[in-house]
Amino acid sequence: MDYIALPFRPHGCRFEFRDDGSALITPGYALPELWPSIPHLFIDRAQRFPDRPFVARRERFEGGNRGEWRRLTYGDALHRSRALAQALLDRDIGPDASVMVLSGGSPDHMVVNLASQMARAPYAPVSVNYSLAGGDFARLRHCFATCRPRLVYADDWRTFLPAMRALREETELILVTDEAAPGGETIALADLLATPATDAVDTSIAAITPDTHAKTIFTSGSTGKPKGVIQTQRILTGVVAQHQAMYEESDHSAHARAFLSWVPWSHVGGNNILPADVLNEAACLYIDDGRPLPGQFSETIRNLREIHLTEYNSTPIFFSELVMAMETDPALRDHFFRDLRFLSYGAAGLSDDVFRRLQALAVAATGRRIPVITKYGTTETQGTTIVGRPLESTGAIGLPFAGNVVKLAPVGDRLEIRVKGLTVTPGYLGDLGATAAAFDEEGFYRTGDAARFVDPAQPELGLAFDGRVTENFKLESGTWVHVGALRMALLDTLGLLHDVVIVGEGRGEVRALGWLRTADAQRLAGADLDAAALAAHPAVTAHLATRLAAHNEAAGGQSRQVAAVRVLVEPASGDEIADKGYINQREVQRRRADEVAALYRGEAVFPA
Repeated sequence: MDYIALPFRPHGCRFEFRDDGSALITPGYALPELWPSIPHLFIDRAQRFPDRPFVARRERFEGGNRGEWRRLTYGDALHRSRALAQALLDRDIGPDASVMVLSGGSPDHMVVNLASQMARAPYAPVSVNYSLAGGDFARLRHCFATCRPRLVYADDWRTFLPAMRALREETELILVTDEAAPGGETIALADLLATPATDAVDTSIAAITPDTHAKTIFTSGSTGKPKGVIQTQRILTGVVAQHQAMYEESDHSAHARAFLSWVPWSHVGGNNILPADVLNEAACLYIDDGRPLPGQFSETIRNLREIHLTEYNSTPIFFSELVMAMETDPALRDHFFRDLRFLSYGAAGLSDDVFRRLQALAVAATGRRIPVITKYGTTETQGTTIVGRPLESTGAIGLPFAGNVVKLAPVGDRLEIRVKGLTVTPGYLGDLGATAAAFDEEGFYRTGDAARFVDPAQPELGLAFDGRVTENFKLESGTWVHVGALRMALLDTLGLLHDVVIVGEGRGEVRALGWLRTADAQRLAGADLDAAALAAHPAVTAHLATRLAAHNEAAGGQSRQVAAVRVLVEPASGDEIADKGYINQREVQRRRADEVAALYRGEAVFPA
């Protein structure tokens, strides 16, 4: 069956295979000329399309409910950004003084982002979780010490004032919130936005260079303390140019496109890559306050019913929830696929089960299959590779974006992905040691991720993800377990689980912990049961035991077989879930040591 046309140009990569076992992949795209800076691009779009909506988020009422969309136009965003940039310059907040943002995406947050860039003040959005964790705010204090901001902003003083107070203990700070907190502890953003912009703003924008430090984006900290990754204007405008090089030309003046995203702004996906497309196409970014988690997905469904999308990028856990919703709601399905050109996933692997169900839904809605692609990247490299043709199955990560060269370097029995070029960071803020260790002798950034060619005889078919070099472990026999590949194989075979954690380091056999896809398990059980009842239901356990036996029969060696699986009742939470929605394998094992122990005692596992 035909696919909906994918609006990408062919990669045309060059491949060099070296005697030491490494390989270099150089993309064949010609890069367009880079914009001088993101503020220059934004100003151009705001002057051409002042009345178009730029960023939108639903109003929040007391109790957490959401109302109608509050839209900020390009013209209003330009006026507000210039006023705030002037307010920053008046307070000597510029190249030597950064701005930190504690809250998530919003129209006001975007204004702070752009104003900081106009004033050449490095802007640092940090994970919302760091401010809500309470206690001693250790991770937040670490990020604060790294970027040393002079001004800290948050949308809601009621939520973020405790974290702001903790930071103010460190040094004198300007604290800014949506409304002034009682007692004058914070300044209202509106007060700064009342500042008349002068030529000083234009002078600052004119002084921006490709090497200007635009942002500091922190790594997730899943393997240690978060590291502050320097993002220059060259990197940000490079992302725009990379997408222009690959995507077929679109007419920005024809109509305003819409993007919908819940992805956190503390990561490059939500703060650099998605805004690059929004700005380049003079589109509108609708911020989704739903989450692909039990009890939080209804807000996303509400938004999807209203907004017509031409492309959608999210995490596999999102598509798992969406598939279950659309299979029981043809109207939602038809609305979602009406104008859609392609789907893209990232942050973790998409199971073949969800992939096949997405295609079945697309065919039911449009009569054609939907192109599903994926991108691979890191905080240090932005988007590194992209699949340029519709996937027939999951696992591939494609070939490099323009401007970057990918090297596959032998590390043990794997090939590590290393990157050099346009969108690679110059290093970690204030950490020369970590910067030096992050790059190899040829200047390639070491990602710590592994890849292999989909077909070594046809390298033009691209790469497949081969797991984290550091997440793999050895059994007591000395046999390596490749966690990423085993996780995907188990999800595909078992069918009812939305994610699994592979355990067994230093033990005699591999076992796993997993969470049920609630709606699918309820259908199998024939009843609207809770998580605990579903985990013990005979139909569910029998299905999973049969599927696990089939997996093990086809798996081969010891490192690919799973002796038993224990279904978890309590959903993943906190640091068990990275901001982008994927499961942190090691954190789950650390926090649920009792579950791991029960798994190896054989308690409530299948097969029994």
